[in-house]
Amino acid sequence: MIKFFRKIRQKLLTENKFSKYLIYAIGEIILVVIGILIALQINNANENRKSAKQENLYLNRLLSENKEDIITFKNNIADLQKGIETIEKLAITLNSADSNDEELVKATNDFFGYGSIYPIFSSSTSTFDDLSSTGNLKDIRNSELRDELVKHYAKHKQVTEWIRIGNEWALPNDAPFTYNNSIMRFEPVSAFLFGNQNLTEQANHLRENKIEYINNGAVHYWINKDAIRNLESLILDTNRIIDLIKAELEK
Repeated sequence: MIKFFRKIRQKLLTENKFSKYLIYAIGEIILVVIGILIALQINNANENRKSAKQENLYLNRLLSENKEDIITFKNNIADLQKGIETIEKLAITLNSADSNDEELVKATNDFFGYGSIYPIFSSSTSTFDDLSSTGNLKDIRNSELRDELVKHYAKHKQVTEWIRIGNEWALPNDAPFTYNNSIMRFEPVSAFLFGNQNLTEQANHLRENKIEYINNGAVHYWINKDAIRNLESLILDTNRIIDLIKAELEK
């Protein structure tokens, strides 16, 4: 094709048809420009397809992870609620004059088994972390959705920090209480280390130190309630993000 155009130019020049040569040369330039524009358009279309495919992949990963988070948060809340129930049961049993020795010791065991456990927070942030660290967050073309994702995962960090602060507040109360009352004697796994224990003696110890046990339960009651409040708020926000991602995928 190039040789063909060259022959035409040479023929026009040898025949001294300069004006026709000029028109032909301009036409040839226009054809080249058009060819370049078409090539650029095809390249842009290919890049757009790649970008859309990458965006779709990220959105589906974000959708999947946020759905997993809902399950995780609900399971965490269920565990915390169970702990709260054991704290309430311990307080009721300790405050009741009708509670027998066995009921008191069992309520205490249940509290140490569930109610004294510290709240934890875990979530799936690998996809968002990938988007942020690689600069690929721009692949989410909807700027409003991008902003909402940034705000959403900022809330993950806020909840993590809030639960950490609550736990660190409770620890100084827990440590001396645990040691001074030798609470591991009530834990079935470690009870044998204390030798044969008299149920009545254990129950009397609990009655004599009722306020101290209820106070410790109250500390865990507060941090559990606070963690539940934060997790419930995050569940609402996660459901909202899931709806936004679904709407974007359906476009």
